[in-house]
Amino acid sequence: MTSLSVNINKVATLRNARGANTPSLLEVTRDLERFGAQGITIHPRPDQRHIRYEDVFALPSVVTTEFNIEGNPIPEFIEMVLKIKPTQVTLVPDAHDAITSNAGWDTLKHKAFLKSSINQLKAEGIRTSIFVDPLIAMVEGALETGTDRIELYTEAFASGYSIDPQKAIAPYVSAAEKANELGIGINAGHDLSLENIAFFSKNIPQLLEVSIGHSLICESLYLGFENVIPMYLQRLSL
Repeated sequence: MTSLSVNINKVATLRNARGANTPSLLEVTRDLERFGAQGITIHPRPDQRHIRYEDVFALPSVVTTEFNIEGNPIPEFIEMVLKIKPTQVTLVPDAHDAITSNAGWDTLKHKAFLKSSINQLKAEGIRTSIFVDPLIAMVEGALETGTDRIELYTEAFASGYSIDPQKAIAPYVSAAEKANELGIGINAGHDLSLENIAFFSKNIPQLLEVSIGHSLICESLYLGFENVIPMYLQRLSL
């Protein structure tokens, strides 16, 4: 079954809006795991507009499932995650001022850079994943970096799902088949939701993990974490 990792960046955004500690990331993390989340994801950015660096160091004390840290592998990021040693580090080519992730790596152009970062992480026993668009060439390039997994950037699927699900999923199926052929693990994330997650997971062979934040938080405003987490797990088990 595909694992659900919950991205808690939006919880941090809400907390930071008032400058105090409500809601508490640590308490939310405990509850998410209690309700069935199989991983916790954070994406700290240099301006600390949601996840603060102090959060990165505090969360390992409460996370009992898999801990995934996403980010652009600038020296400060690599130094930080090497101290934390999370379960997984997902490398994302974000500009420092990006509102959200908006593209995958060009694994051919940036092969040497990615390989250097991945080697540092794997030397410390950290599982690695890199954010890629659903393109065969990018998956093949990922193999050359030595990464354990790729994370398929699913914004295009989510945007096209309501128009033509089969057309929207097609490049992801091809990319996943190539990854499986090459022995690369498959994660996915970005704009996946209760509406589209079952279709996506049923069509992607050997999908190991999905990382979901914005949609899950929005859905939980109406339904509550204690209901939304099991709803995702049920859809991922179909």
